[in-house]
Formats: sequence, C-alpha cells, structure tokens
Amino acid sequence: MIVRILTEGQYDVSDAALDQLNALDSTVASAIEAGDESAFRTALAALLDGVRTVGAPHAEDDLAESDLILPPADATMDEVREMLADDGLIPG
Repeated sequence: MIVRILTEGQYDVSDAALDQLNALDSTVASAIEAGDESAFRTALAALLDGVRTVGAPHAEDDLAESDLILPPADATMDEVREMLADDGLIPG
C-alpha cells in the first residue's frame, strides 16, 4: 500500500502494518471527537511517525497513485475532521 503524507511524500507500507496504524488512527479520531487539541496533536504525530517507521520511502520518480492520503503534521483538527471517513483516516 502506498501512503502519502501531504507536503511530505509517499511511503510503501505493508498490509501487515495496518493493524498498528489503525490503532493510532483510532486515537486521532477519539481526540477529535473529544475536541482535545493536545491529545489530537500527540495522536496525529504518533500516526505520522508510525507510517514513517513501518513504511519505506516510495521512489520519487515512480508516479504511482497513493492508496491512502494522510494530513500533514501541521493540519488542524477541522481539516482532519473533514478527511475522516466512518472508519477513520485508515480504512479497516
């Protein structure tokens, strides 16, 4: 799966890592639902760090379409809320 972090780049992430990323994604969604800015910042940073950790940078010269797009680290709660689907930022 190719995951794009907006303003940063793409990462190749294995399907095996999705459960770990879904747990981090749930924390982001919970913080947004609670309106907790501090928890949101921490959770979003953890999610993006998780992608960077489990993923490998995707070749910049490969123009493959991203399977998943995540917000940048400086996104607001409102911006991320607009990106949320019923099952969070990461399907599953």
